[in-house]
Amino acid sequence: MPENNYAAVSLMDFSDPACAAKWHAINDGVMGGQSRGGPHVIDGQLHFTGCISLANNGGFASIRARQQHHDLSSADSVLLRVKGDGRSYQFRLYTSAHVGSSRIAYATTFKSIDNAWLELRLGFSQLKPTIRGRTLSGPAFNPAGVEEIGFLLADKSEGDFHLCIDWIKTI
Repeated sequence: MPENNYAAVSLMDFSDPACAAKWHAINDGVMGGQSRGGPHVIDGQLHFTGCISLANNGGFASIRARQQHHDLSSADSVLLRVKGDGRSYQFRLYTSAHVGSSRIAYATTFKSIDNAWLELRLGFSQLKPTIRGRTLSGPAFNPAGVEEIGFLLADKSEGDFHLCIDWIKTI
């Protein structure tokens, strides 16, 4: 295995079962959809599982950890260790940035490989400001004020999903 040339700092470790209380689901039911999904911490890993439904103009499931207070200004990337199901997921960071009453998500997409662990480096430069699936022209991501961390599945494909997150670090 090649040697990594960076020092990673733990941002979220799921070995503490109390970590599960920080995570909650936001699914398309908020708009009348029928998708379901949610977080579970099992054996020190975060599992994001559920089923996407396209009924009633639905099609997304997400999880977020709220009340985070991270100054990531000394980092340039997030490092994730994930095992998925072959679907494409979004990793999302949230700051205090809003458009009207809607919170902006700074998101990037990654493709999982079915039943294989991946270590992914997601650069802050990859994060795009989005609201409800629409990419915005700004404001720029402020790594000094991360308030929420999240994952979203909105790949327009019906069916069960499962993403396992071993850890989240910054580098």
